[in-house]
Amino acid sequence: MEPSDIKMYPTEDTPAPEGHPVKRKKGPAPKMLGNEVCSVCGDKASGFHYNVLSCEGCKGFFRRSVIKGAQYTCKNSGRCEMDMYMRRKCQQCRLRKCREAGMLEQCVLSEEQIRLKKMKKQEEETARTSAVATPSPAPEMPPLAPEQQEMIEKLVAMQKQCNKRSFLDRPKVTPWPQSQDPLNREVRQQRFAHFTELAIMSVQEIVDFAKQLPGFLELTREDQIALLKTSTIEIMLLETSRRYNPAIESITFLKDFSYNKEDFAKAGLQLEFINPIFEFSKGMNDLHLDEAEYALLIAINIFSADRPNVQDHELVERLQQPYVDALHSYIRIKRPNDHLMFPRMLMKLVSLRTLSSVHSENSHLCFLKFGMSTSEPGPPPPGPNELVSGKHGWAGVLYRQNTGSGCP
Repeated sequence: MEPSDIKMYPTEDTPAPEGHPVKRKKGPAPKMLGNEVCSVCGDKASGFHYNVLSCEGCKGFFRRSVIKGAQYTCKNSGRCEMDMYMRRKCQQCRLRKCREAGMLEQCVLSEEQIRLKKMKKQEEETARTSAVATPSPAPEMPPLAPEQQEMIEKLVAMQKQCNKRSFLDRPKVTPWPQSQDPLNREVRQQRFAHFTELAIMSVQEIVDFAKQLPGFLELTREDQIALLKTSTIEIMLLETSRRYNPAIESITFLKDFSYNKEDFAKAGLQLEFINPIFEFSKGMNDLHLDEAEYALLIAINIFSADRPNVQDHELVERLQQPYVDALHSYIRIKRPNDHLMFPRMLMKLVSLRTLSSVHSENSHLCFLKFGMSTSEPGPPPPGPNELVSGKHGWAGVLYRQNTGSGCP
């Protein structure tokens, strides 16, 4: 089910302030009577789409506008009254009315997410069909193709090499303070510096890993930047989940640095962001993925053609496909009786994108919102975009080392 089809309805107790969309809560939508009208243009409504009662036309218009990042111009200075006639005449005012009515951009699935959902549905249908069919001996799975085996071994070796470099840089990280005084500003700054330096090391690992992926350096520099700019935080979350220890409910970096939820909070991360990170990490841990599966997922994540500002979509898709095929073959051999593992893993990438989007849009704290309270005196800490794409972040690293061979 797409987020656009989640049934939601207005709360009855608290009216929304004038000029703001009505807040809705999850749950079954009230039964349609047949005379409901679109909140945007007044045409006949077909249901709740992207959090708003709307017609199919406005639903499709909003989705296309969000996916394309469309910019419209109004000839009437944005003062058009929206109705069934004007919706075709002024796209800017129509999009404005969609947002004023309460349509949410984060509910729109990208083309990549839709493709992954379709793949999952096809796999589920195949598994359902095979479950009701007459039991027969499971056919012996063919081995990986030699080029796939070589690719996987290379990916794992690349990942270990980049991890090793970070481990060797471990002494350079600002030590975690021993003091527990929550009001000590110097202690808070030291924790902030500690996590920020770990984040920068993670970004360096990701850039080094990406540069060694076959075909990555064939892309234009602009497409390299576009792919890394939006995938870096997602890969950092994937790496975080790979380091999750369910026994102590902690995340371990560089083999020796372990942090629980309380440690993340002490560094400035808000609980509304801590809990989803740990829930995602726990969900990934429950899949019991190995090093090869994580490395393939990261490569698939990097080569996502639907990233903003990517120019050569065809080349990016062509570079991604061998990793998707290799992951599918690898899972079928490793888990021959689990027909849903492949779509389940791909859907984790969809969840990852949603989680990353929430973090990017709702906070200005560093390293997935690690940072200091805004009440602290002095300049504010860098936000996630500054850390990931600022002049001292991955973009600078990419430009300085673009002719290099990857990890030293």
